[in-house]
Amino acid sequence: MTIENPIATAVPAGATELALAESSGADASCSCCAIPDASASTAAAETAASDAAGLVSADYAVAGMTCGSCVSHVSAELGALEGVDSVDVALVAGGVSTVTVRSTAPLADAAVAAAVEEAGYAVVAR
Repeated sequence: MTIENPIATAVPAGATELALAESSGADASCSCCAIPDASASTAAAETAASDAAGLVSADYAVAGMTCGSCVSHVSAELGALEGVDSVDVALVAGGVSTVTVRSTAPLADAAVAAAVEEAGYAVVAR
């Protein structure tokens, strides 16, 4: 005789139910394990992309940064350049970090290098 699981699972609107491995023959999936629908995050990414439309993005290799304070100094100096919208740093402590600068127009490499040097670090070639 087979006994069906009498407990029905409800998946919240906008979520995708995950299929989990069965445990002791019972259905192990549940609505609390549901993940948000990928279309929701895609919509958020499209909104962010449209906000960033018209911005120029450039990556720079910066040597010498070791911590969050280093990141703050470099970000502040680069953020002070005319037209800079945002600065993101992928820190590689003690190595060469990638600094992404988004601006309303292309920045002169010399201006970026000078700002990074003012913070106490160096733009290097990869």
